[in-house]
Amino acid sequence: MKRFWLSVAGVGTVLTVILEVIYRDASHAHFWWQVVPMFDLLYGFVGCVVIVLVSKWLGHAWLQRPETYYGDEQS
Repeated sequence: MKRFWLSVAGVGTVLTVILEVIYRDASHAHFWWQVVPMFDLLYGFVGCVVIVLVSKWLGHAWLQRPETYYGDEQS
């Protein structure tokens, strides 16, 4: 079942990229990056990856405490 959903996600990703390249409307672009095909897709993907990595780093560096944080439990 997991393989099926990964295949569906892969097909959806490929379809999205193809539609982005074919039906890109750059006539209303105000900035240079709005003309570049797939820039929005890559920008969103990189942004999500950065959010996940920064969140994991923040959780490990600041939020987590060692298991012996409250002292030794055997006394």
